[in-house]
Amino acid sequence: MTPSAAQFPKNAEDALHDARLQAALSKLPDGLVAQRRAAVAAVPEFETMRDTARAIRDATLSDLATHLEAFEAKAISMGSQIHWAGDAAQARHIVADICREAGARLVVKGKSMVSEEIALNADLQAQGLEVVESDLGEYIIQNRGEAPSHIIAPAIHLTEADVEADFRAYHSHLPRGRELATAESLVAEARAVLREKFLSADVGITGANFLVAETGSAIIVTNEGNGDLTATLPHVHIVVATIDKVVPTLEEAFQLLRVLARSATGQDMTAYTTVATGPRRAGDLDGPEECHIILVDNGRTEMLATDMREALRCIRCGACMNHCPVYNTIGGHAYGWVYPGPIGAVLTPALLGVAEARHLPEASTFCGSCESVCPVRIPLVSLMRTWRERVHEMGQDSISSRFLSRIWSYAARRPALYHLLARFGVAMAGALGRSSGSFRRLPLARGWTSHRDLPAPQSRTFQQLWTETERGVPR
Repeated sequence: MTPSAAQFPKNAEDALHDARLQAALSKLPDGLVAQRRAAVAAVPEFETMRDTARAIRDATLSDLATHLEAFEAKAISMGSQIHWAGDAAQARHIVADICREAGARLVVKGKSMVSEEIALNADLQAQGLEVVESDLGEYIIQNRGEAPSHIIAPAIHLTEADVEADFRAYHSHLPRGRELATAESLVAEARAVLREKFLSADVGITGANFLVAETGSAIIVTNEGNGDLTATLPHVHIVVATIDKVVPTLEEAFQLLRVLARSATGQDMTAYTTVATGPRRAGDLDGPEECHIILVDNGRTEMLATDMREALRCIRCGACMNHCPVYNTIGGHAYGWVYPGPIGAVLTPALLGVAEARHLPEASTFCGSCESVCPVRIPLVSLMRTWRERVHEMGQDSISSRFLSRIWSYAARRPALYHLLARFGVAMAGALGRSSGSFRRLPLARGWTSHRDLPAPQSRTFQQLWTETERGVPR
């Protein structure tokens, strides 16, 4: 992955010309998008469920410190050890210390976006540890030296042919003539290879979809069962989670799970929903001897005090990117950091700074598709607009953008001039595009028309049409 969100314009241009990537992304509308549509249609009360989920997240964030303290106290009473990390460096240091004290040589990991955020794998590997991702998608991209391109489908930018070629290269100890032409054969091979790692691992690291204050539990959801094996087989289980993951009660956690699965993969419930509470107790058949939970801030407290706090409602379903026309065109790696798509366009400037991520809020048509599917109703469009305004106020937008904004502002403050220019522009564009119905090339919109046609407008503005309708003038 390109290492900086500041390089988004070039990343996006490269993605648009990557034929293999375009072929992989073309499957999104018939995959996750269609699955969500069917799942939501089967639940008449889904919009009410979204309202409930939003209310739960808002209430929790409004009193986050209280819920975190309650979670800490309960988790400790259940045998877990709690660690607080103010930033990424501190979180990495805590994980490394736990691994060192455990005498670890091999670490298996479940899929965790926060571990990507704090660059955990590279740090542990630099200290001589073998780190193996156990989620199939994460395992594939780890061996490729890539970062996830999607929150829930890390390898969505790859085809089965890509994975087959990679497995033949990675798994050189297996017979060369083995069958790997189907998804089933690829999954079976990964399962066999990873099973050895699960049985040999000293430490297992997972994230957490939710932390439950009522019970001191960490909830993880997977469709492969790898999270359960990662959490229960090694002697030490480390949970790395950001502070906004806390939920007051199990009941509220399961209310959120109802919208999470349907929004993410179109399932009623994820195949494996695991509630892990502390280390193994007397009489338990399995489980780790130690359970460590690391609560990572890394900018969340600062976000709570800003107009970006609503983004902390996010439950990492990925629905916003699945439905985003920009993400569907360029994929996740173009965004240059951990969180792609509309939620990334909001989170990344907040966590990395506007100077680094100023291009990301511009990566939106403001069509509203992301907001319409967000299970916790994050106002993504308005938050991206706020970032655009912030970039403009700081003078970090382009010279051409500032120039065009001044022209528009000048006209917008003079209604008569604005209406005159709008009528003239629409009339001219309508006349020029009447024969073909669209424009394939426009001098001032080459960034748009080089990849898609721009429909020609009608010869009259909306206000003209409205006036004619009011007067009863036939169209």
